[in-house]
Amino acid sequence: MLAAVYHGPNDLRVETVPAPTAGPGELVLRVESASICGTDLRILHGQHRLYPAGTVRIPGHEVVGTVAEVGAGVQGLMVGQRVFIAPNMGCGHCPQCVSGANNLCEHYDAIGITLDGSFAEYLRVPAPAIRQGNVMAVAEGVDPAVAALVEPFACVLRGQNALRIQPGEIVLVIGAGPIGIMHTKLARARGAGRVIVSEMVPDRATQAGRMGAHRVVNPATENLKEVLAAESGGRGADVVIVAAPVHAAQETAVDVAAIGGRINLFGGLPKDRPHIQLDSNRVHYKELIVTGTTACSTADCRQAAELVNTGVVDLSDLVSRRFPLREAVAAFAAAEDRQSLKIVLEP
Repeated sequence: MLAAVYHGPNDLRVETVPAPTAGPGELVLRVESASICGTDLRILHGQHRLYPAGTVRIPGHEVVGTVAEVGAGVQGLMVGQRVFIAPNMGCGHCPQCVSGANNLCEHYDAIGITLDGSFAEYLRVPAPAIRQGNVMAVAEGVDPAVAALVEPFACVLRGQNALRIQPGEIVLVIGAGPIGIMHTKLARARGAGRVIVSEMVPDRATQAGRMGAHRVVNPATENLKEVLAAESGGRGADVVIVAAPVHAAQETAVDVAAIGGRINLFGGLPKDRPHIQLDSNRVHYKELIVTGTTACSTADCRQAAELVNTGVVDLSDLVSRRFPLREAVAAFAAAEDRQSLKIVLEP
């Protein structure tokens, strides 16, 4: 089969590799859509800790496909079914897994991270993923490219579940990349009164306005705090979502949040520079709640899949371009152009 294989930093090769087969308890998926995310870009540049020197592996973890082969002992799944695969598999017995937070398991496996992934014509789905409920149906009529976005949308959902957005609240989203746009859409679906997006890149700012933001602010030319005061009757943002891995953005959050506001530091900072200057007095005297979330659990994926399958949140306009697998290198370049939102490979 054809696959896009990582051979080292900035060395992604489209080549022929052996096709997988389904062992006991496993599936083989014929990949229909596999989208590229920021994690895949870090992998490409040799910046992911689970792709150490010498690793040769197929990346890709945002995937929808059709079941092509069912291994012995698999129940409830059949050839021809279209499914989404939640990529993370916990050990199943640590405190995090037992509590449902398998995304926090210290000994996890993940498709496209520790195991061969979906930038290929076929994908082997291991038995633990099937046992743990990672295989989820895609509703008829849902574009596979859109359904492949369930995984990043589940990460967004996890972040907002920690914030408990209430109807009518002012929500500030800092960053209008794919994640920021998903946050905007979900906040509106949850009844936010006004969703303000802060974004300096003109093309992304325009997209944010078209895709649901009530107002888009360029913090380089406008005073974000003054805009929020005008939009909120002077109180500031009830909820601040920092959807960009930018130090200044995280520092700004405590300044523009309303009294009693909630903040989610969604975008992780570079590993070699993880610290910010935090005005802890603002956290103290405004009684702010500052949260962090990472990745998504299988339960988050199930909830996100329901929202996509039922059309409660429409992610279709996030799909910017589609590439055949043989053009994977060009697809990765497009994913870094700061204009496109989601780039999808269609093997």
